[in-house]
Amino acid sequence: MALLLTEADVEALLRMEDVIASVEAAFAAQGRGEAQSQPRSRVRTPNLTLHVMSAALPSAGVLGLKAYASGKPGSRFVVLAWSTETGRLEGVIEADRLGQVRTGAASGVATKFMAGPQARTVGCIGTGRQAGSQLEAVCAVRPVDRIAVYGRDERRRAAFAAAMAERLGVGVKPASSPEEAVREAEIVITITTSREPVLFGRWLRPGTHINAAGVNWANKRELDDEAVRRADRIVVDDRTQAAIECGDLIPLVEGGSLSWEQVHELGAVVSGRVPGRDGADEITLFESQGVALEDMAAAALLIQRARAAGVGQEIPIGG
Repeated sequence: MALLLTEADVEALLRMEDVIASVEAAFAAQGRGEAQSQPRSRVRTPNLTLHVMSAALPSAGVLGLKAYASGKPGSRFVVLAWSTETGRLEGVIEADRLGQVRTGAASGVATKFMAGPQARTVGCIGTGRQAGSQLEAVCAVRPVDRIAVYGRDERRRAAFAAAMAERLGVGVKPASSPEEAVREAEIVITITTSREPVLFGRWLRPGTHINAAGVNWANKRELDDEAVRRADRIVVDDRTQAAIECGDLIPLVEGGSLSWEQVHELGAVVSGRVPGRDGADEITLFESQGVALEDMAAAALLIQRARAAGVGQEIPIGG
């Protein structure tokens, strides 16, 4: 029977450090050619868009998909995971929180391999529901002691800064502008839904690492052209998916100033085939579209923990 896991179950069982380790192992498998991920597909109605993405991760014993509907009524997420050994449906998982954690974990993995080893200062543009897990993941892999955050709503960014300071045990201050948030940062996070750039290349200091994690639509972007051009190393979670969705990179490729051959996959970095950075002054960029491989890594860990703890509801489907 399959295990049904709710948002409350996910919240209780998943810890960021463990998901980072699982996602890192998944990207290492991808880099060795031992995992597959299929790009997101979308179908639309006047009020909603259905998004579906799938992956196989044999090293963790799972293959499956994430599907979610988003639009005016909000967003609802579900992950289905099957055993690669038996073909049995192992898990049906409510996946809003799972998605937040795995997206943060992917940025954590990129930061581990691409940021300066002693990076301590972080600037974050965006204070929405994905921003907290981004900061949590970065703090899990670097000795962060100062964070500046910017969001358009003054009250919301102040509340977010206070909540994150308490949650992370790190000094977090609200910034009055995006530039103020990132000017002194060694690690920069963009986690917005913007259609226009919120991060400009002229603001970046040498040695900065950027996690651009907010948008996965070709007609949206968070970075201006200069920010991309200043990056000495550009890494994506999946190049095929980035070529469809990455609004920060697609215009430069179409304009001829960037080629996809210059863009590396995170799996190649994690598996050691490509260095994350070559020097202290390099600017490095991770463009995160969010791939199903990350969902499968988190789902496999979650199902294993749930069965060990006796958490979740067995449902009579899946064989």
